[in-house]
Amino acid sequence: MPDYANNTQIPAARVSIWDTVTNFVSREWYRWFYNMYMAVEAGRRYGSFYSTTVFTPAATNTAYALTFNNTYTRADGSDVTYGVYIGAPTSRIYVDNTATYNFQFSAQLRQTGGGTKRVYIWPRINGVNVDDSATEVTLTGASNDAAVAAWNFVLNLQNGDYFELIYSSSSTNISFPYVAASSPVPAIPSVILTVTSCVGV
Repeated sequence: MPDYANNTQIPAARVSIWDTVTNFVSREWYRWFYNMYMAVEAGRRYGSFYSTTVFTPAATNTAYALTFNNTYTRADGSDVTYGVYIGAPTSRIYVDNTATYNFQFSAQLRQTGGGTKRVYIWPRINGVNVDDSATEVTLTGASNDAAVAAWNFVLNLQNGDYFELIYSSSSTNISFPYVAASSPVPAIPSVILTVTSCVGV
């Protein structure tokens, strides 16, 4: 990110903001406004994604990456994403700018059998687990009981890095279901992920 304290290049406080000769903002102040705009624009990154895939672990105590197959859209039909995008494979969420990002997710969990199960969720960056980042969710009760896992990670990524959301389970009798819409409730994605850059001036 730019050095906000030293990017103005204004030579002195007495420089007028308005050039009375040209009737425009003076070059020194224009340079300051332009640099500040570029600094904020460089950090303005976001994306909002979800999955309609039903995830079920094939084996216990094995790491699996959750995938995303949809991007939320605005009222005009355009994607709610800028500089953050789904890559290949679709578990990878790429960023095009070096910054600190807030990754917020919610995941629908369901038991497919009775008893107690433990599900672990954590982030990876560029295929490497983030240290000290996992959380355990315990599912208890009867089959079809549901729960939700939802929290966030604040992580620094470089231009071209990618983020993945990983899970593992002590049982194969769990799923991340996608539930179709049923009036008056809209559909329930198996996983929702929103990504925003942390910008400070």
